[in-house]
Amino acid sequence: MPLFWVIAGLAEAGTDVTGADVLIGTSAGASVAAQLDSGLGIKELLARQVDPALQNREIAPSGDVTVAEFVEIWTRLAAENGDPAEMRRALGARALAAVTVPESERRAVIEGRLPVHDWPSRKLLVTAVNALTGELRVFDRDSGIGLVDAVAASCAVPMIWPPVTIDGVRYVDGGVWSVNNVHLAAGHERILLVAPMEDPGLAEDIAAVEERGGRVKVINPDEAAVVAFGADPLDPRTRTPAAGAGLAQGAAVAATVADFWG
Repeated sequence: MPLFWVIAGLAEAGTDVTGADVLIGTSAGASVAAQLDSGLGIKELLARQVDPALQNREIAPSGDVTVAEFVEIWTRLAAENGDPAEMRRALGARALAAVTVPESERRAVIEGRLPVHDWPSRKLLVTAVNALTGELRVFDRDSGIGLVDAVAASCAVPMIWPPVTIDGVRYVDGGVWSVNNVHLAAGHERILLVAPMEDPGLAEDIAAVEERGGRVKVINPDEAAVVAFGADPLDPRTRTPAAGAGLAQGAAVAATVADFWG
C-alpha cells in the first residue's frame, strides 16, 4: 500500500495527521515514519518521492525469491507451525540462508531515502525481528542504534532483502512479528493505523488496545490501491500508479479521518 501517499492525500484534503504524539513504523512504514519525522513538510517530502536523482539510487532485489513466493512461503510456514515463534525462526533461517543483494548496498538505499539520519525528538518506534530467535526488537532514540540501521532492519523482507547486522545480531522485517504492531500504541487515546495490507490478526490486536481505553481507526488499501501495486509492490513500475491511488484514497477518507482525529 502506498502509505506515504495516503498520508499526503489526507493532508492535501485538509486532514494533516503528521503531528501525532508517537509514530510507529514497521517495514515500509518505518521508512515513512522516519521521513515524516524529518522536519520536512509534506510538499518537500512529496518532491523527494519523485526526484529522479533519488529514485536512481534504488536497486531491485536480485535473489531467487519473488514477492509472491515469499508470501507463499510465509503462509505455508504459518500453517505448518502452531507456535508463532517457531514460524518466525523458520522464516528467519530462510532469510539468513538466502542470496540477496549485499547488505551494504541495501543500507545505502535506505540512507538515501531518509532526508535526516538522526533520531527525532518526538517518540518514534521502529520494529524489527531477530532472525535467529524470532524475538521482537523495538528501536528508538534511546536504543543506541542509528536511525538508518533501525529502518533498514525493519525493511529487511526475508529472502528479498538481506538481514541487517546490528551489534552482531541479524534482524529481519518487523512485519514478521506483526504486520501492524498496533499493540505498541496501547495506552494512547486515538490510534490511526495506515495498514499496508489486510491483516487476519488485526481484530484481536485492536481489541487488546481498546481494552486499555484506546480508539483505533484503520485505513486498509482500497481496490484501486491493490490494483496499482499488483503482485509485486517492490517493482519500481508500480510507483506512479501507486502514488495516484494513495493520494486519491487519502483524499476520499479525509473527512472520516478528520472526525476521528478531532
